Amino acid sequence: MYCHYCDREAAFEAESDGVTVGLCEDHFRERVQELADSDELQALKERVDVEGPD
Repeated sequence: MYCHYCDREAAFEAESDGVTVGLCEDHFRERVQELADSDELQALKERVDVEGPD
């Protein structure tokens, strides 16, 4: 499988509702960083009351 964004081999694959997409390592890191910077992640953390390791 190839990256959804470029021609490189996918290092990671994600599946949702029967659709699988591949991401190379660089694009995977970019998407994770976008998620980490998003307000949606903060809202999700508040909803599920995420706690760090003991």
